[in-house]
Amino acid sequence: MARDPLEVLTRPAPPPDLTLRYGPGPDHVVDLRLPADGRTPRPLVVVVHGGFWRERYDRTHAGPQASALAELGYVVAVPEYRRVGQAGGGWPGTFDDTAAWSDRLADLVVAELGSGTVDLDRVVYVGHSAGGHLALWAASRHRLLQTSPWSRETPLPVRGVVSLAGVCDLHLAAELDLSNGAARDLMGGDPTTTPERYAVADPSLLVPSGVRSVLVHGVEDTNVPVALSTSYAERASSAGDRVEVVELPGVAHFEVIDPRSTAWPAVTAALESLL
Repeated sequence: MARDPLEVLTRPAPPPDLTLRYGPGPDHVVDLRLPADGRTPRPLVVVVHGGFWRERYDRTHAGPQASALAELGYVVAVPEYRRVGQAGGGWPGTFDDTAAWSDRLADLVVAELGSGTVDLDRVVYVGHSAGGHLALWAASRHRLLQTSPWSRETPLPVRGVVSLAGVCDLHLAAELDLSNGAARDLMGGDPTTTPERYAVADPSLLVPSGVRSVLVHGVEDTNVPVALSTSYAERASSAGDRVEVVELPGVAHFEVIDPRSTAWPAVTAALESLL
């Protein structure tokens, strides 16, 4: 019998080793999972979960993915953020939270674990689906005008971004009406009615970021078509960024976050290539 690709969303995973707080709200938290062998320093992998930015999907479903990465020897952080349907979620709160955790995460981890435990010269963001959008955006915030509250001229150095079936092109997501208007729900409008919002929230418009990216995408993905990755890659590479698209034949949307899937070796290889 074929395995249900959605099973990973509800599969039990070991609980996080620690949960840290980066803000005052109930969703302003980061789960940490640590390697078992205790060797240091270790790279920091930040896993940004997906779910089309909606309240229904929280960081719990990233447990199997995060646990598997910790077993490979990484310090793994999974930030939560406010989502559409929650008080303060969507525009601008989801972006407020993404900016906040990306500003504070390194200091929180070092304060909790000690300065010698994490190699802050080897930080990679790994984002799935909507999390791919947020991961790329977080790594591109220095491209925002300094008048933006989210601009940070010298952000935490990020070695790279691994986008897994990412919503890398927010304009195209709205144009294709992905998940019944998920991008419009996030932004509170479409690119024609709220162009000023898309201009600062779409990572495909914030290139060149100067950050390497590997975009892993299943060819059979109907939730987020592979065109969302190839569109971003064309813009980013034309602007001078180093970006690679890894297209996986026979792979759909959720296999890329499932450590038991045939897609998983491509995910770990993408991560290793950035480190």
